[in-house]
Amino acid sequence: MITFEQIQKANECLASIDVKGKDYVMVPERVRAFRMLFPAGFIKTNILSMENGVCVMKTKVGYYENGHEIVLGTGLAYEKEANGYINKTSYIENCETSSVGRALGFLALGIDGGGICSAEELVNAVKNQENPVRVLPVKSTEQPSKATVDLTEIRSRLEVAIKEKTKGMSRADKIQFLNTVVTPALNGERNWRLCEDPDLLVALLAVVETKAA
Repeated sequence: MITFEQIQKANECLASIDVKGKDYVMVPERVRAFRMLFPAGFIKTNILSMENGVCVMKTKVGYYENGHEIVLGTGLAYEKEANGYINKTSYIENCETSSVGRALGFLALGIDGGGICSAEELVNAVKNQENPVRVLPVKSTEQPSKATVDLTEIRSRLEVAIKEKTKGMSRADKIQFLNTVVTPALNGERNWRLCEDPDLLVALLAVVETKAA
């Protein structure tokens, strides 16, 4: 049986990021702590509903004992396909990531100094509050700025390249790829989807496409 002291010790090994003055831990770090404590434990995700571009997902985490599941935590998440550029292509993946992070949070992994929600979940919530979706009239002569076009194209190509590179990888190998390829290319940024620097994204794209070739 895992003790709370062991959970606290695992939390001390986790990296965090500052969001609105508080430290929040990203989901991959929570998963790493879970595997430190339960190498043979389970993380099971289940889509509860997916209709009209809205996904609701549930995750349960725990371990096996004498062939029986011992559930230690559960987490729910909700994402809309229309809620931002990233969700247009990855709202199901984002929903799964959020539900996993919340389930591990209820296991007390990665919540020191922050809360149950993960860093990714909070950053997305803050962005949605600061940049609400608005419907504006568009003149036929208007053109999007070069920066907007570039970021959209780069992120789209990154999405394809990373999916191609990690296709068939285990969850552990995907995490290893993100930690050894993506994070160094972004100067320590752990989530390329949140990066707003086009130069860093271009550099990452070059690295990923080279490795995917």
